[in-house]
Amino acid sequence: MKTVAEQEGVDPIRLRDQVAAGRVVIPVNRSGGRGAPCGIGEGLLVKVNANIGTSSDRADLDEELEKLKASVAAGTDTVMDLSTGNNISASLQAVLRESTVPVGTVPIYQAVVEAVESQGGLIKLSVDKIFEVIEQQAAQGVDFITVHCGLTRAALEMLKYEGRITDIVSRGGAFLTTWMLHHDEENPLYAHYDRLLEIARRYDITLSLGDGLRPGCLADATDRAQIHELMTLGHLTQLAWEQDVQVMIEGPGHVPIDQIETNILLQKRLCHGAPFYVLGPLVTDIATGYDHVACAIGGALAGAAGADFLCYVTPAEHLCLPDVEDVREGVVVTKIAAHAADIARGNAQALERDRKMAMARKNLDWQAQMDLCIDPVKARKYREKSRPAEDDVCTMCGKYCAIKQVKEYFRD
Repeated sequence: MKTVAEQEGVDPIRLRDQVAAGRVVIPVNRSGGRGAPCGIGEGLLVKVNANIGTSSDRADLDEELEKLKASVAAGTDTVMDLSTGNNISASLQAVLRESTVPVGTVPIYQAVVEAVESQGGLIKLSVDKIFEVIEQQAAQGVDFITVHCGLTRAALEMLKYEGRITDIVSRGGAFLTTWMLHHDEENPLYAHYDRLLEIARRYDITLSLGDGLRPGCLADATDRAQIHELMTLGHLTQLAWEQDVQVMIEGPGHVPIDQIETNILLQKRLCHGAPFYVLGPLVTDIATGYDHVACAIGGALAGAAGADFLCYVTPAEHLCLPDVEDVREGVVVTKIAAHAADIARGNAQALERDRKMAMARKNLDWQAQMDLCIDPVKARKYREKSRPAEDDVCTMCGKYCAIKQVKEYFRD
């Protein structure tokens, strides 16, 4: 808490009270060991998460570790290993060993993949296997896990009669739905929630209560199925707090601009101010190849409205597994969105950084401009590939630089 308070420029006692009230989480496994922790929640800088991980079609651990390195270098606050290919446990162990930021997972992925490989099908997955994997990952040192506990039988009934276009787009949500319908049983993560809380408390891992029914297109946003799940997550949040387990809530998804603020207000009200982790939101369905931009627009608006944690989207979203450059670009544009939200929220650190940039531009101080920008690597490349005749300007205006022309006149 002292470390986070120093990073954020806030009073440590105030931060402690926010953690105790459930309005801030600090995802750090009891085993610790990965760099400096980060705080997520009310009154803090908006944080960014980068997803990495293998798939059944592409499982190159070395490439995933390069993505980890690139995302951390670009400034991500956390990473999630969403691997579904090759040896998931070994991949996770490598990510945990190499990461200098908190690491999250979705344990149902490993549980399902191992059930398919060893027993021939998802429906063979046992309840004990789900919790065995959760505890295994907790023991490995994972700091937070996504668990789709609010995807209940009642929520599926809402979904059935809602008439959605994209139904379920959450991979974890689809896994659990298939299992529930085949066995005609309740979601094990909901039915055995006390078992989940016991593991989380023992390892001090943060629960990210997942949105298995998040909308996968604008037409499905803010419907009854989504809100029913959110109401359940609000109840589960209180149960977790009673057991001293940290909780954050995951949110949509694809959401039109005019519904973003409403979604944030609903989450904060129904989930009692718990930190909100938004997956985007993407503000249009047709930005294929540029979904990172659609995500940044939605993320900035969501953060300004009160969201606390932005999950990045890469240019490869909806198309393929991202490569290293996709990951780097996804982090950068989401960092821009988070910073824009911080400014709208009046965060002193964010405002001061922009003030310093303004002064650096006024003074034609190019080194300071490079140091202050979100992506200095790209900024330097542009500067170097188009060198001006005079070093104190750029090739956009050259000797007719507006700032240079009036600098002498306005000097005190």
